[in-house]
Amino acid sequence: MAVRTATTTGWLLRGNDGRLTAYAPVSGGLLRWTEGRPGEGEWTGPQRLDVPGLEPYLSIARSPEGYVYLAGLRRRPHEDGRAETDVVYATQFQSGRALTQWRSIGTPHGADWEKAGRIGFPVAVADGVGLHLYFRNAGRGVSGRRQDARGVWGPWLDLAGSKVVESGSAAVSADGHVELVAPAPDHVLRWRQEEPGGPLKRMPDTAVKSLPGSFSSASAGSGGDLAHYWRTEGDSVLHVQRAGEAQALPSLGGDASGPVAVLGDVLAQRSDEGRVVVAVGEDGSWSDTGQECVGAPALALDAAGRVVVAAIGPDGSLRVARQRGDGPELGLGPWARA
Repeated sequence: MAVRTATTTGWLLRGNDGRLTAYAPVSGGLLRWTEGRPGEGEWTGPQRLDVPGLEPYLSIARSPEGYVYLAGLRRRPHEDGRAETDVVYATQFQSGRALTQWRSIGTPHGADWEKAGRIGFPVAVADGVGLHLYFRNAGRGVSGRRQDARGVWGPWLDLAGSKVVESGSAAVSADGHVELVAPAPDHVLRWRQEEPGGPLKRMPDTAVKSLPGSFSSASAGSGGDLAHYWRTEGDSVLHVQRAGEAQALPSLGGDASGPVAVLGDVLAQRSDEGRVVVAVGEDGSWSDTGQECVGAPALALDAAGRVVVAAIGPDGSLRVARQRGDGPELGLGPWARA
């Protein structure tokens, strides 16, 4: 079974019972692995969850209550040659339990199936009010919808923008502000809530030629700011933006591709040699863990507060390495097959 690992990094999450869950898209559905007991290293799965027509991509968000939202694009061909495209999502309320039914929020293009077929993959983010879903629309701007406190979807939102290449990434800060970034050919567009729960407002663009498929976001912690990471086109050097202009991270040997997973001051990415490399702090150096991976690795804290690095191996299996000790250095234990 060919695993189509998402270009996102947030596919390993801890549920409200302390157990970790990993998700990976496959053709027409997804695979799910779940910890048997919190922090003990035993896993169940992979369990295949069929979702007919689901494109091999997932954007995943966790609510403040610990609910996990999975979002993607569904394409369903018709006999007359049309392909019906819509943005869909499902919710997992408890670790290891069944997902809700996959529900559609449609697209902003109504019955125009040709325009709907040109939208980008959705970006999911959950704040204290509800779920947000944003994506590049057929006009190469950004559209989206958001839930209210009752879980009811509001109207379609046009966030404007132009020449957007892909949907980018989004996250919520420690103080509850949602931010969204999206790449255009010569700049990165950015939106932010002026107050938690409010509408997204355009922020100044960042003049940079970014590399599509390299965007990721992470909370910077109690300070409330968010960090957005991407690579520049041509040299793949990793950049970070907090408040103000983007700054180039030192390459640190930086021969890598795709988005970087971020958890506090721990970073993980896929090297050009196809292995998981990790670093502690943006001024540190990358350490090769020796584990081959397909797609981007993921990071999470387990029930004991230890850093867990996860990767999908070339054979489609889930591989996990767990932090040993609690010193300033990230000492990982051996990789284990889940």
